[in-house]
Amino acid sequence: MPRIDPLLRMIVQQGGTEMRLAANEAPSLFHGKTQLRLFLPPMGEALLREMVLELAPADQAALMHAGQTAGFSHLDAELGGFEVEASVADGVRATLRRQVQAEAPSEVPGPIAPLTDATPPTRPTRRGKGATPALYALLEAAVQRGATDLHLADGEPPRVRVDGRLVALGADPTDPVQTLIGPLLDDAARKQVDAGRSIDRSVAVPGGQRFRLNVYRCAQGWAAALRVLRKGAPRLSELGLPADLSPLAERPHGLVVICGPTGAGKTTTCAALARHALERRGGLLVTLEEPIEYTFDAPAGALVRQREVGRHVTDFATGLRDALREDPDLLLVGEMRDPETIELALTAAETGHLVLTTLHARSASSALERIVDAYPAARQPWIRGQLAGVLEAVVSQRLLPRADGPGRVVAVEVLRATHNVQSLIREGRTAHLQSALQAGREAGMVTLEKSLADLLACGAITRATAEAAAPDAASLAGYLR
Repeated sequence: MPRIDPLLRMIVQQGGTEMRLAANEAPSLFHGKTQLRLFLPPMGEALLREMVLELAPADQAALMHAGQTAGFSHLDAELGGFEVEASVADGVRATLRRQVQAEAPSEVPGPIAPLTDATPPTRPTRRGKGATPALYALLEAAVQRGATDLHLADGEPPRVRVDGRLVALGADPTDPVQTLIGPLLDDAARKQVDAGRSIDRSVAVPGGQRFRLNVYRCAQGWAAALRVLRKGAPRLSELGLPADLSPLAERPHGLVVICGPTGAGKTTTCAALARHALERRGGLLVTLEEPIEYTFDAPAGALVRQREVGRHVTDFATGLRDALREDPDLLLVGEMRDPETIELALTAAETGHLVLTTLHARSASSALERIVDAYPAARQPWIRGQLAGVLEAVVSQRLLPRADGPGRVVAVEVLRATHNVQSLIREGRTAHLQSALQAGREAGMVTLEKSLADLLACGAITRATAEAAAPDAASLAGYLR
């Protein structure tokens, strides 16, 4: 499907006759000589060039490459005919004129359709009633800006998060969020949002780019957060981790917990560990996610079964209980959220499976405390004993702004389950885990302060960034001497 199709759909859906496009300018839409309201951000030159050249016949593309203006017709089976006038010299420009005799379809599938299963996004996704072209354009703009997230709310201009900072994406408010997002939700989901619940979905656009969608209500009305996802699980070597975590993925069984604040890359690290495990040891990977974020290609000798909570299984606990009867070698649990899920994850690790999971916690010790504190006091000694017996490691991470260019770098804290650490967990002396971390360098442990000091030494972050992220300023100062 040509990349320009969402814009053609917008012309049809909004009753326009002509759309004018120019690199680094917001598109404008007209009905005759009357300009229509259009909430689209400026389009990047590279994207617009690709759109135009993809659509042009070979002879017209050659004219544009030679610096001339091309003119040609484009016929879409659903949308009708269009006349296109375009040039790529001295800035890309194009005009799309709808042929009046072409009737617009009564209902046009949008360019974005919900991801209906765990197949790799490079395969065609099921076409259904999709999102509006306006949402597609906002997502395209977010990707072009290198954003990790797109935030929408009724009556507010769209914002994107770039390198950890929120940046406005245009000055005008978007269409109402229900208008932008509504086609992606069924009636039951809309009722849940109106009742005060949030909805999680994954969506894919033509070309394979995927997004995680969360829709909720706030004081402004409806709001949505869309996280830009990679097409497939990354390799550990691509993450720039300051510590080698590959031995954790090669363990035959046990529990590996990745923790950190929201937006710290926990899911990415977890997916990279799962990919490494599949490539090194093979076997069957079963994932339980809400929603599915990364897709996995199964190498020779491996199988992958990805299940989305709310779509393929009712909840994490049910999915984990089912998974124990599905002959898995490796389990990836999106998040341990409740006592039942935690207990089943511990049982799975105890019965010969490698369990990879995430947890919202700021440090390794606080992650372990959160697991134990999920249970009544009477059960905590038993949980501490089971946790001590199955734990392989806790990895806590932060994403920090780079000092030497755009982007972010990751700092980590790695707690390995040595005999000393296991004893501290059993005895409930988590306050002493920091001392164990500092003394466990030979066992592969890393303190967050040491990771920050190393990043500062190589110029990747500033001293102010390191000091703001360090839980123990005195410890960081000691590493900097």
